[in-house]
Order: sequence, then structure tokens, then C-alpha cells
Amino acid sequence: MRDTERMADGPEIEETEEAAAAAVEQQEEEEEDEEEEEEEEMSFSDPEGFEDDISEEELLGDLLKDCPQEADGIDSVIVVDNVPQVGPDRLEKLKNVIHKIFSSFGKITNDYYPEKDGVTSGYIFIEYGSPAHAQDAVKNSDGHKLDKQHTFRVNLFTDFDKYMVISDEWEIPEKQPFKDFGNLRSWLEDPDCRDQFSVIFESGDRTTIFWNDVKESVPAEERPRWTETYVRWSPKGNFLGTFHQRGIALWGGEKFKQIQRYSHQGVQLIDFSPCERYLVTFSPLMDTQDDPQAIIIWDTLSGLKRRGFHCESSAHWPIFKWSYDGKFFARMTPDTLSIFETPSMGLLEKKSLKISGIKEFSWSPGGNIIAFWVPEDKDIPARVTLMQLPSREEIRVRNLFNVVDCKLHWQKNGDYLCVKVDRTPKGTQGMVTNFEIFRMREKQVPVDVVEMKDGIIAFAWEPNGSKFAVLHGEVPRISVSFYHVKNNGKIDLIKTYDKQQANTIFWSPQGQFLVLAGLRSMNGALAFVDTSDCTIMNIAEHYTASDVEWDPTGRYVVTSVSWWSHKVDNAYWLWTFQGRLLQKNNKDRFCQLLWRPRPQTLLGQEEIKTIKKDLKKYSKIFEQKDRLSQTKASKELVDRRRTMMEEYKSYRELANKMYLDQKEERLELRGGVDTDELDSNVEDWEEETIEFFVTEEIIPLEE
Repeated sequence: MRDTERMADGPEIEETEEAAAAAVEQQEEEEEDEEEEEEEEMSFSDPEGFEDDISEEELLGDLLKDCPQEADGIDSVIVVDNVPQVGPDRLEKLKNVIHKIFSSFGKITNDYYPEKDGVTSGYIFIEYGSPAHAQDAVKNSDGHKLDKQHTFRVNLFTDFDKYMVISDEWEIPEKQPFKDFGNLRSWLEDPDCRDQFSVIFESGDRTTIFWNDVKESVPAEERPRWTETYVRWSPKGNFLGTFHQRGIALWGGEKFKQIQRYSHQGVQLIDFSPCERYLVTFSPLMDTQDDPQAIIIWDTLSGLKRRGFHCESSAHWPIFKWSYDGKFFARMTPDTLSIFETPSMGLLEKKSLKISGIKEFSWSPGGNIIAFWVPEDKDIPARVTLMQLPSREEIRVRNLFNVVDCKLHWQKNGDYLCVKVDRTPKGTQGMVTNFEIFRMREKQVPVDVVEMKDGIIAFAWEPNGSKFAVLHGEVPRISVSFYHVKNNGKIDLIKTYDKQQANTIFWSPQGQFLVLAGLRSMNGALAFVDTSDCTIMNIAEHYTASDVEWDPTGRYVVTSVSWWSHKVDNAYWLWTFQGRLLQKNNKDRFCQLLWRPRPQTLLGQEEIKTIKKDLKKYSKIFEQKDRLSQTKASKELVDRRRTMMEEYKSYRELANKMYLDQKEERLELRGGVDTDELDSNVEDWEEETIEFFVTEEIIPLEE
């Protein structure tokens, strides 16, 4: 029935749908007409002949700066010339060598070796992950010597466009402003020949540079928050390094102006090369696998980064040890000794030394000789090796048996090397110590041996001489022995002192004199010794002393109690080399004192001998200056009192003048009575003369 109803309604439904469709079509036509009218009203098309005077940079400047440029991607490309020309059989080996050298500057993303007739063309293209790595590679690898026939010439790829447009006409280069650092050795020109030292106190908030003076230290420069941790002088004294969270700052010159800054976030340790041309910094915060930043070697004056290295631990700082002239520096890793050369900062002969089990190494202070030792391995004895560089020739090898440990001690001038060998002889349970003395200046480097059965506490060479001192024994029976290495091939025991309260030895920089100090746990016991005849000149004490520092001349020595190690009694005391106390300087939370080093003298050995020979002639001048310095305080007192007297006389004259000017007013107030004359007639006035002692000088009369 429902189907029948639907069939009956069919025509009506069709008419309704047609009407609805017509209505929709009419509505769409009306909307199209409206859109056409709106487009006619809001047309964005330019009329014919229109010229736009607005550039794209003005409209889309913020977007166009990110537009790809023609040079994008090639800033990270370098061109390496003077590369060996090889065939397919040696190409893979060449690629490995090239990759090993240039990957140290950053991650290599691509390389290309042009070929001609199956042979490489002698130049290559290397692409890095960033332009900074490419620039670093150019700075540090240009001039790198691969072998005798091939020395790399490295340039940025973008430099070729720059060099192509160079004009044929020569233009006078612009004069660059000269950056004057001042006289970096101005302190050596002091007329009184005084030395300087730095003092950090108030728990690091204040740092002062003092002139050393017998009576009282004179401040030369003082600044708050000059450093955030501690300071460090360069080996020749030209620079003062200060530590900051963002890096290191170097200061120098007469007023300690800033010389250079080195950005190394979180820097904790620094080290200078002996020549002061390079600075090494360490920070544990910035190291990455692709870009080594833990250790950075900088060019001191330019502030440029020369090379970065990885570092797992800084427990044995410095990680790099320098040769005496700064031409080489070396680093020890397990079974490897890596020796680098300057200024390229590359490996010597492009490879490290494979030394199985190497434990310790040290450079000679008097030549490019490196010493290292290797422990025993099964039936192979331990050995100490002396190697000449850059030839890598072994000039002396010493085999050692039953070795437990070794320590290398060089004499300051490199004349001798002492290898302290702890060993356990067969058939015994105890341990003995042998001092193996290498005579470096003699032919074939002969070795002398000194054996000691006591435990060794400390060993130290005389800096300028052939003596050495040894602290041995156990508390409380500690002894000190002095030995002399003679030219006849013998080592003589000079003197032994028993029952000494000492755990460290401090030689004077000039030799002959030393201080035996019992630091920290031994409550600061001090003994001043003259080793020319091994006499103890004085015994003293600086309670809980933590440090001992000799001045560069060897005339004075400082003992101190640092706030970093002991929170009370923080002070530094100044002594003569004979042990006479000159000053006690108490500083609030005193932390550190460092003497400013002096550069090596320019005088030759013959000139030094002449000066020593004629020393009596100069001693009279020095004695006169010493007497003047001793009366300096009295002279200052007299000058101060004379100034006060002159000020008083000026005030008295002014008061008298005022007194006379006011006389008429006094007469008027007193009814015409002149009281001044009455006062002048008083007979009770008394005159008193006061004398006081200023100074006394005793001059002995010559016979």
C-alpha cells in the first residue's frame, strides 16, 4: 500500500526537485556575479605600462636573507695542493692518511680526488660540516709536511674567487694601528732591583702585586675580583694569567693592562710553554667527539686557537710536557708516546711512538732529549731510555731488574738525570731504593748508583750545581743526607743530619742554600742550611705553614699558611736566606703568594765569573744602600714632622694676623683697656725646649 502511495506522489516529487535545482543554480549565478563585481572593485593586477619603484629587499628583506646563495655549501670546502699523485692501487691508502690528518679539525662530510689517466691530479677537495672547521684546517694544516717531497698548501675554496679579481695595479696597503702592550719587562728596570710577588687574600676577592722591600712590602697594583680562583705567572714573568668562568685573561706592562683573552668556558687549569709563545688551557665542560675542546693550545699574543685535544682526566696535569725551547711537546697514552712539533701542532714524522707499558716520561731542561721508563714484562727487564729528538735516536738504555716503581728527576740545567728506582731484591722481603745518576754531559752517558735501604721521603737536585739532598727514614727518626757528584766518576756523601722534622726540601734558585720544611702535619718546622759546608744556619718555626716560596734571586724566602688549606692564622712571613725573620704579614683569609719569575740572564759565563771575582768592589755600594734603606723609616719620620711644623707655622702666622686685625674690636668691647700689654708684662712666662731622639748611625773608623 505504501508503494502505491509513493507511485501516486511521484510526479509531484519530481516537480519539487526540479524547482529546488533551479533555485540552487540561480543562487550560484548570483554569487558568481557578486564575486566578479568584487574582483572588479578589488583588483590586484597592475595596469599596462606600470613600473614598480619598490625593491624586493624592502618588501621581503626578512625572507630574502634566508634565500639560498651561490656560495652556500662551498664555505666549508678546502682545497689541498701538493698531494702525492698515485694510481688506483695506492689510492685507498692515500685516502686513509689524508682522512686521519684532516679529520682532527672537524667532521669530514665529503671528499673528491680528481684523476687524469687513472692517476690522481695532485690536489683534492675536502668538505667539512661547518665553515669554522674548514677555517681551522686551513690555519693549522697549511705547510704541513707529509714527507720529504710533499708539503701541503691548503686554501679555502672561496679564496679562488677572491684571488681572481685582484687588480694588476699594486696599491699601498693601509697602515694597521700598532697595539702597544707597554714594556713587558718594566719591573726589571727598578733602580733598587726589587722583585715583585702576587698575593691573593680575602678568600680570593682581592689580588695585589707587591714590590719586595726589607722594611715593608710596597703595593704596585691592587684590584678587587681580579681573578675568580687563582693566578699564574708565565715562565719568564712577562704575563700574569687570571681565571674567569668564560676563559683566561693575560695582563702585563707597567700598569698591568690586559694583553689578551682566551675564551674557554669553565677553564680550570693552564700551562705555558717555556718560550711563552703558547698557552695550554683545560676545561671539562666543552669537549665533544667531533670537536675536541677539553684541552686547547693557543697562540699567546694573537689569541688564536692552534689546536684542540680530547682529555679523559686531568689528574696528572700538565697533560702535555714541553721541551726546553718550546719546539716540541709530548703526551703519554697507554702504550703510546705522542710527540708534536710547533708551529704546525702536528705529530712528529706523522706517527706516535709505540712503547708498550710506558709509565712516565720527562724532557731534559737542557736539550731536546726525552727520558721514559717501561716496567718489567715477564722475562724482559724494566728499562730507562734516553731518546734524542727529532732524530728519535736512543742515546742510552739502562736495564733494571726487580723494579717496583721509578721516578725521573732532572737537574735544572740538564747536566744530570736521577732515576729513583724502588726494587725488591730476590730473597728479601724489604724494599731498597737505588738512585741511578746519569751524567748527561759525558761521552756515552755513564751511570753511577747510590743505594739506600731507608724509605725515601723527598729528593731534590741543587739547581745550579752538582749536589742533591735526600730525606729518608720514618717519623720520628728522619734524616737528611747531602751528596756531591764529582767529576772523577764518584758520588760522595758529604753530611747526614739525624732527627730532622722535615718532609720537603726547597733549594734556593741559585743553589748552595736550602730550607728543610716540615709542612702541614709537622707544624711548620724550618731548618736553613748552607750546603757549602753543610752547616745549619738557623732553626725556626712557622706554625701550620703550608707553602714555601723562594724569590728568584735566592736572597729571600717566604713561608705561608694558606686559607685554602687552613682556616686560621692565615699569613705570610718573609725570611732571609740565612733564616732571619724580616716581616710578618697577616692578611684576612690569605690564599696564595707567588714570586714573579725572572727571565734568563743575558750575561755569559765569563761575564758572570768576572762579576763574582769583583764582588767586593760592588759590595760597598750595596752595603751603603742597605744602610740607607734601614734609616729610611727615620727619614720619613723626620720629613713628616718637618711638614707638620711648617703647617703649624703657617697656621700660627694666620692666627697672629687675625689677632692683630681684631685688636680694635677688643678695645671697644673692653672699654678702651689694652689687655694685650698687660699680658705682655706678666713675669711668670717660662720657656721650655724639648729634644727627642731621631736616629743613631755608627761608622767604624778604618785603621
